Amino acid sequence: MNTTLSAHTLTNNQPAETASIQDWVDWFVGDFLPSWIERAQDPEGFGFYDLLDHDAQPLQRNRRTVLAQSRLLFTFSHLALITDNALFKDAARIARDAVPAFQKTSGCYSRARAANKQATGQPEDNLAMSYDQSFVLLGFSTWGKLNPHDNINPVIEACWSALENHLTDSETGLLLEHDNLIDATHPNAPPRAQNPHMHLYEAALQAYEMSEHAVWLDRAALMRTKGLEYFYDQSSGTIIEFIAPNLTKLPGHEGQRREIGHQCEWAWLLYREAELGGDTNVRNIADKLLTYADNHGFATAGVMRGAAFDAVASDISFYENRFLLWPQTEAIKTYAIRQHLGEHSTHAEQLMLLVFRQYFANHAAFVNQLDSNGKPIWSEALSRLLYHLVLALTEGARAGLWKVR
Repeated sequence: MNTTLSAHTLTNNQPAETASIQDWVDWFVGDFLPSWIERAQDPEGFGFYDLLDHDAQPLQRNRRTVLAQSRLLFTFSHLALITDNALFKDAARIARDAVPAFQKTSGCYSRARAANKQATGQPEDNLAMSYDQSFVLLGFSTWGKLNPHDNINPVIEACWSALENHLTDSETGLLLEHDNLIDATHPNAPPRAQNPHMHLYEAALQAYEMSEHAVWLDRAALMRTKGLEYFYDQSSGTIIEFIAPNLTKLPGHEGQRREIGHQCEWAWLLYREAELGGDTNVRNIADKLLTYADNHGFATAGVMRGAAFDAVASDISFYENRFLLWPQTEAIKTYAIRQHLGEHSTHAEQLMLLVFRQYFANHAAFVNQLDSNGKPIWSEALSRLLYHLVLALTEGARAGLWKVR
C-alpha cells in the first residue's frame, strides 16, 4: 500500500497528467480509498476522523460527527454492494459500529461526540440536526441491504419516528433545524433550510430501493412535495436555499442566492424517483432546474472551465466564482443520468477528469475548494465528501461511462 494518498503517479504507473478517466477511477477505488481507510480510521476504534489536513494527517482527533460517520456508512455499504469488496464492507462496519454512540434518549442522533464517545462539552454538539438524521437513515438502510441478517428495520423506523416527533414543525410539516428549537417562527430562529428536506427525500428513496417497502416511496413523495412547496421558485426554475423563519423570502443576496450543486442534486433525485416508479411528472421540474444550471451554472473559460460555480443569483445578477468539490460531483450525476442526450456523456467525463486533475493530483489527499485559477481556498480533505465522490463514480458507471471495479 502506498504511504501517501497523493496521485502523482497512479497505480499502473500512469502519470497523473496523462491518465485516462478509467485510470483515475481504478486508482481512486483500488489505491486511494484503501489508503484513506487505513489513514482515517481511529486506531482506538471509534469510527473515522472527520478530516485530513493538507498533508493527509488526521485533524480534530478528539471529535467525531454523526454526519461523517453516517455518510461513510452509506458510502462503503454502497461500494461493497457494487464491488463485493470485503475491504469496503469492513470499512462500513467501522462506521456502523460508531453511529449508535451518537443516539440520544429521544431516538435522535446528536451532532458530535468526543473520542471517548461522551459529550464534547460544547452545547451545540449535543443538538440533533434534522440534516444529520437523514444521513443516519441513508446509511443504515444501505447497510441493511448489505447485511440482511442485521435486522435494521427497527433502527430506520425509529429514526423516521424521531424525525416526525422531535424535528418536524407541526404547523407547516417542515423540518426543524434542530431539536432544541422552541419557536421556529421567532425572528432569531434559524432560517428554514431546503437541504434537510432534500436529503430526507434522498434517504427515503434509498430506503425504498433497498427494502422495496412501498411506505418509503410514499414518504419520499411526502418530503419531495413539502420541499418543493416551500423552496421551489417557479419564476426562475430554481431551488431556494433558505427562507425566513416566518416563511417569507430573505432580503438581498441571501434571497437571490442559488447553489448550482443543489439544482443538480434535486434534479437527480427527481429523475430517480420517477425511475423507481414514483410520480413521473416530477421530471418536468428536474428539466427546469437543469436548464437553469446548464445555462448559468458553469465556468466558460480558464483552468476551471466546465466546473460548477458555488452559487449564482436567481436573476443572474451575481456569480460566486469559487468551486467547491461537491457541486462538481452533483453535476456529474446529472450528466450521467442524461448521458443519452446530446453531449452529456462527454461533459461527465470531462468534469470527472477535471475533479481528479485539479482537486486530487499533486495534493496529499484532496482539496475542498478552489479559486478561478485552480488554487486551493480550502485545503482540508473532508471525510464526508467521499459520499459525493463515490456516488458520482457509481452513477457514471451505471450509465456505462466508466467502470467501478
